[in-house]
Amino acid sequence: MMATSYMGKLLWVDLSAQRFRVDQTPEKLQTDFVGGKGFGAKLLYDLTRAGLDPLSPECPLMFLTGPLTATAAPSMRACVVTKSPLTGTYLDSFFGGRFGPEIKYAGYDGIIITGRAESPVYLWIHDDTVEFRSAEGIWGNNALAANDAIKNDLGEPEAMAVTIGQGGENQVRFALISCEYNRQAGRGGAGAVMGAKNLKGVAVKGTQVVNVHDLPAFKQACQQANAAIAESEVCETLTYGGTSTSIPWASLSGVLPYRNYSDQVDPKAEKLGDEAQHKHLFLGKAACFGCPIRCSQMGAVRTGKYAHLITDIVEYESAALIGSNLDIHDIRAVAHLVKLCDEYGIDSMSAGGAIGFAFEAAQKGVINAPEGIRLDFGSVEGAEYLIRSMALQEDELGRLLSQGVKHASEILGRDTEAYAMHVKGLESPAWGPRGTPGMGLAYMTADRGGCHQRGFMIGYEVGGEEYNGQPVEAHTVVGKAEILKGEQDYLAGTDALVKCDFGAFGVSAEIYARLLTAATGRRVDAGFFSELGERIWNQTRLFNLREGFRPEDDRLPRRFVEEALPSGPHKGQRISEEDMTAMRADYYQVRGWDEQGRPTEQTLKKLGL
Repeated sequence: MMATSYMGKLLWVDLSAQRFRVDQTPEKLQTDFVGGKGFGAKLLYDLTRAGLDPLSPECPLMFLTGPLTATAAPSMRACVVTKSPLTGTYLDSFFGGRFGPEIKYAGYDGIIITGRAESPVYLWIHDDTVEFRSAEGIWGNNALAANDAIKNDLGEPEAMAVTIGQGGENQVRFALISCEYNRQAGRGGAGAVMGAKNLKGVAVKGTQVVNVHDLPAFKQACQQANAAIAESEVCETLTYGGTSTSIPWASLSGVLPYRNYSDQVDPKAEKLGDEAQHKHLFLGKAACFGCPIRCSQMGAVRTGKYAHLITDIVEYESAALIGSNLDIHDIRAVAHLVKLCDEYGIDSMSAGGAIGFAFEAAQKGVINAPEGIRLDFGSVEGAEYLIRSMALQEDELGRLLSQGVKHASEILGRDTEAYAMHVKGLESPAWGPRGTPGMGLAYMTADRGGCHQRGFMIGYEVGGEEYNGQPVEAHTVVGKAEILKGEQDYLAGTDALVKCDFGAFGVSAEIYARLLTAATGRRVDAGFFSELGERIWNQTRLFNLREGFRPEDDRLPRRFVEEALPSGPHKGQRISEEDMTAMRADYYQVRGWDEQGRPTEQTLKKLGL
């Protein structure tokens, strides 16, 4: 048998029956969808029926690797795939660290979990043995404490574990899965799916060897990949300060959320950026498995009210949505709030969006603050209160907000929809699209709702990146669909590997092709990933269409449409209904979809779907 980096097996776990089985990874799945996001897109469609409740026992929760996970290829990760309880869409959420590689060391390309345990359990997977262990003693622990408790219970400190916190247990619709320390599968609520299954954690330890097809060629490709990362200025910047370096730049570029997106310029952005974090937080570096970038900045708060708090870098999205979006500028306080989200196991991005929504609703008199709590922009105590009440379901307001801003605005009424910042129910990420309509189109069409990782058009529109050798005009809607399709296809294709976006700033498609060819024996070229990505993108579209999504769902929040920016380099800009209609029609045409956003028979035939 030809050596390959695939393990050739999928582990299927039924929590209801407390049984498991091991099946061969289907060859056609490998051929047509490669791994990671690709596996997830096909399996989720095939394993679910239309309208399935994401919190039902039947809904699958999948931890999936790619063909380069656990090899020497730099900056590789893994992903969680399920149906989102927040949006009802296809959901994948990517994570770094070491849990993904350990799945392959145990002998599997992925773990697929269904059912619901009668009482809280955690899984202990070591090579070909799967144990269902009681988690009743750790149910109620936060996500990080649960990780420790599982390893102590097993006596296996070297095992890798994923866990949920109280947010997942309480099925907060944007609960995350903690994938070892400071690494999360954060967006869309996979932690709630895990909690609905009475599954507190999954621990894995393996002894298998991950092979490659052509070792000399693979070593050479790895050397090229590492050299490309070392030569990349973007990767060098990420080594220095991670994504925190983007915060001052985003404000200067007029794309940083401020006070629930009422503006996209924050006059105090410097207080949240890399220099402020170097001063108040950073102490040393850490890296995910096999990554030379080392974007983690391990540290601690050293002064003030939150002194001695152990923290990692406060990433751009969290710093922007918990910081500038809430008008909070003490980076030590922001680190504290983000750490609370991590411990409780809720997505700090969606939490920031929900808190911003609540602050504005309170400001407008729609909701009332509890006695002794100030719900207003700038209030650290107000944000802390809401994080706790959402995660622990402490009161009616916390329970309402824990369902996401889309649901909360529908329940509250009183025109709160005007400032409920979401696309398809997923709270908006921290890149304001007014003035960068291509980024708005990316949010409109992303397969998991409002997401900045499905085509980062801001790089073209204000970042100076050229398309076909030409600069891209920021404010026009013309031509953005063509650029975005190329971005989405390539990202989906390389997310089948599963690559880290940061490594991709250095590693080219040609090098990824050499890595995949040498690892698996399958000969591919640089164009392979865009072709693969187009198939994956259409597969996730088919899932969302089956769930009832229509063209009217491919739209932006009302604030981006109705309210022009009051200041900054894009002052006066908004994305009108006419802009959205034009971009959506252009995008559907470029994609080979009909006027209702459905892939045509010709497109499906071309892609083998």
